[in-house]
Amino acid sequence: MADHAGEHESVVESVMEKINDKLHGGDSSSSDSEDEKEKISPVDAVKAKIYRLFGRERPVHKVLGGGKPADIFLWRDKKVTASVLGFATAIWVLFELLEYHLLTLVCHILILALAVLFLWSNASTFINKSPPQIPDVILPEDIVLGVAAALRIEINRALEIVRDIASGKELKKFLAVIAGLWVLSILGNYWNFLTLFYICFVLLHTVPVLYEKYEDQVDAFAEKAEAEIKKQYAVFNVKVLSKIPRGPLKDKKFL
Repeated sequence: MADHAGEHESVVESVMEKINDKLHGGDSSSSDSEDEKEKISPVDAVKAKIYRLFGRERPVHKVLGGGKPADIFLWRDKKVTASVLGFATAIWVLFELLEYHLLTLVCHILILALAVLFLWSNASTFINKSPPQIPDVILPEDIVLGVAAALRIEINRALEIVRDIASGKELKKFLAVIAGLWVLSILGNYWNFLTLFYICFVLLHTVPVLYEKYEDQVDAFAEKAEAEIKKQYAVFNVKVLSKIPRGPLKDKKFL
């Protein structure tokens, strides 16, 4: 009986030792993980303090949507980007410098295409060649419905923003929209819509890639500029905006 009790006690002690080893091992692993967190956390804290333009947290490629369009904007595929810019430049030169009209260009292209296809189809019997294979072009219904749904969402969002601005809820947004429209009105005096669209198109293919290349310098300058703008806005708010009387706002429902 004494031997059996001794064996039982030794088994209990061995089990307790294993449990203690596991607990200490878990504590050591948890302490190691805490040490790793302590080592990583200062780096994360430094990264979190880095100012990014417009509060950007993702790379420029992801901000532009990723995929093929972002590759074109950031010159990942230089041949495609150069081709797109070349085509846009040719359109701008054709319509702006040569003063070619859109309706005239479309009609001339259709006349040329129909004449070539008509002559090819009739001459194929004389030259012993197969006539051109003209495919049946059918616009799918789901694509049309998808585009219409996307446009509806964007239009409703724009109308909601306009309603919020007009109702006096967003003063900063109101001032930003007024300033943007004022700048566009000035630009409209010097350039027509096609030239303005071409300038925006070129900027879309040059500004993102330059920003990606010099983002640290641009973000540092933008941080200083934003601090100065906030300072000037605070002064303007105290001297002008705070003195404007405001009545109670009521939400109106529009049908």
